[in-house]
Amino acid sequence: MARDRSGNGAPPESVISIIGPGMKVVGDCETDGTIRIEGRVEGSVRAGKAVVIGKDGLVIGDIATQDAVISGTVNGTLVAESRLELQATCRIEGDIRARRMQLEEGAILNGTVHMGDPAGRRGEPAPEASGT
Repeated sequence: MARDRSGNGAPPESVISIIGPGMKVVGDCETDGTIRIEGRVEGSVRAGKAVVIGKDGLVIGDIATQDAVISGTVNGTLVAESRLELQATCRIEGDIRARRMQLEEGAILNGTVHMGDPAGRRGEPAPEASGT
């Protein structure tokens, strides 16, 4: 598993890791900051701050992050704890969980979408079973 451990003194959440065009990563990618994918990743992607996938970027695996902006292709489950933006050039094959989502015209999404609180709660008490 690739893990971001930059020694430049910057806070980990401010670091941007880049998978460049033509680059292929086989395995899981994890960072406390942001990861930008312009190449291909075959494995899960976890970022503490954000995941940005360029229009030629491809992820075959699951993605988990706070915020995501997707212009390329994702084959897998995508979880954005805060905000998800699906741009017109994106193609998603898999399930999505996001608190908020922006979907541009032209984006392709094949899968289920679950929105709101990622835990499935919105601050309302759970319904009680009636014993009558």
